[in-house]
Amino acid sequence: MLHRKLYQFCAEQRPVWVFLRDQQRWIEEALVVEIEGDLVTLRYDAEDDDDSHSWEESVRLDSIGAVSTRLSYVSRTPGEELLTADDCPEAERLSG
Repeated sequence: MLHRKLYQFCAEQRPVWVFLRDQQRWIEEALVVEIEGDLVTLRYDAEDDDDSHSWEESVRLDSIGAVSTRLSYVSRTPGEELLTADDCPEAERLSG
């Protein structure tokens, strides 16, 4: 099941958050670049202090404890209006 979801995220180029059990750490907003056998290649950016780094890391499928992805995003900045589709029914529209 995890294998299929990773293939789906790879095809969609959707950012994922991956928890590595053996290292007890999260890789945030990574792209699944390739899956070959039990090896998953992830590409992600990381920042420390004033430096920004791009990483490509290969991990074993059995070391992945969890994978999550963002379904939606809504800005909480005051004054920004939420965009709605013109064909959205009035009852389903969010009031700003």
